[in-house]
Amino acid sequence: MEHLRTHTGERPYECEKCNKQFSKLGNLNTHVRTHTGEKPYRCEQCSKQFSVLVSLKLHIRTHTGEKPYRCEECSGQFSQLISLKAHIRTHTGEKPYKCEQCSKQFSVRGSLQKHMRSHTGEKPYRCEKCSRQFSERRSLQKHMKTHTGEKPYNCEECSRQFSELGQLKSHMKTHTGERPYPCKECSKQFSHLWNLKTHMRIHTGEKPYSCGECSKQFRKQDHLKKHMRTHTGEKPYKCGQCSRQFSELGPLKNHMRTHTGEKPYRCEQCSKQFSQLDNLKKHIRTHTGEKAYRCEQCSKQFSEHSSLKMHLKTHTGEKPYRCETCSKQFSQLGTLKNHIRTHTGEKPYKCEQCSRQFSQQGALKTHIRTHTGEKPYRCEQCNRQFSESGTLKTHMKTHTGEKPYGCEQCSKRFSALGNLKKHMRTHTGEKPYRCEQCSKQFSESGSLKKHMRTHTGEKPYRCEECSKQFSLLSSLKTHMRTHTGEKPYPCKVCGWRFRHKGNLNVHMRTHEAKDGNPQ
Repeated sequence: MEHLRTHTGERPYECEKCNKQFSKLGNLNTHVRTHTGEKPYRCEQCSKQFSVLVSLKLHIRTHTGEKPYRCEECSGQFSQLISLKAHIRTHTGEKPYKCEQCSKQFSVRGSLQKHMRSHTGEKPYRCEKCSRQFSERRSLQKHMKTHTGEKPYNCEECSRQFSELGQLKSHMKTHTGERPYPCKECSKQFSHLWNLKTHMRIHTGEKPYSCGECSKQFRKQDHLKKHMRTHTGEKPYKCGQCSRQFSELGPLKNHMRTHTGEKPYRCEQCSKQFSQLDNLKKHIRTHTGEKAYRCEQCSKQFSEHSSLKMHLKTHTGEKPYRCETCSKQFSQLGTLKNHIRTHTGEKPYKCEQCSRQFSQQGALKTHIRTHTGEKPYRCEQCNRQFSESGTLKTHMKTHTGEKPYGCEQCSKRFSALGNLKKHMRTHTGEKPYRCEQCSKQFSESGSLKKHMRTHTGEKPYRCEECSKQFSLLSSLKTHMRTHTGEKPYPCKVCGWRFRHKGNLNVHMRTHEAKDGNPQ
């Protein structure tokens, strides 16, 4: 009789709680337990209870390790038939379950049901400890362990403990080096299937995670979560030393090393140490000369991806960051932040040697080299060393003769953009640097610094021979000739030599007078 109902569709047994109907009395009795919470079947190994006998039988296999269902394609084994059927679809590519909202397809019905909650926003699983809600039961189970601190899975290699079996299995691959999932596009291999799936989006361009605020799309859900904090301003990671807050855990870890001084990443070439792995990778390129990032517009190559991104804005002209004080626009947020300090006068970076303060961290690093004498940038042509990479680049043009920056007013050319900008002020008459003491203006910041010493009396350049001090480096260099006897300025007429160029000029007039051409 019960079998005939599979043909007739008759369902004579009705649940009094929810009116759901069943063709068999046993199915009704099992269903009623979802209302009563009754779980009469207990596991003798771990005392876990189940409402259905078949669920207990399946559970017991987690203790015995029994996997009676084998895949004929790859010999993978499974404890449940339904798991085998779902697995076979990874070989066939079959995805019979389609979302009616966005047409996305799934190989497993449960995956579709979970996906539907991304449209409905339904979060049926609530934590009884903190009332936080989740769209998946497994997410709730993971979350509960944050309250209990339970980590029942132990790695036999390094004794590290995990709250989930899957996490332990993933961790074990760090010991075995196993990477069973290769990318068919670029042959890169991965230890986890989900890492491969995420990687494939680099090739397909798929960005399934969209920001509801600005419609920006992302390949990874984590990237979307991080991005959302730029809208909410949320910074959940706080430094215990100085209370500084961060939107991501990684930057907090890096920041903590500024307190501890830890530099765990060492360069094998020169033994220089770094607090961040990315900085080590960038540094290694100074040895290898690798420039992996190429501009498609002009074929210029860069050693860092961020440098390529910045460079691309020179083609697009994009300057999305605007100063609210003077409306000046910038292509980079960091440049805007540095610029704002020209208005506020803020100089947060202090030298521990001489207490001098700087508005930019890079300027402080460069300044520190004046104390240490470090010159890490070497010219391959003449072995001259420099404390700044920009100075080396400018110097290299003295060997190549390259002068790519031309003045539109007088056609004079320069090897450095900064020199062109300074030169342009000879045409415009611009003097943007003003002395606060006497209001005198200068076309270059260096000239203002030199001038300020006339007010402060500062003489930072000391002669090591006689301890005499000078306000200008050039004055010290000239003075040193009184000790060395050096006379670098020769007269082309009589060969007489002079320590000062001014003295040579005066001497030249004696020859001009003899020739009958007094000036």
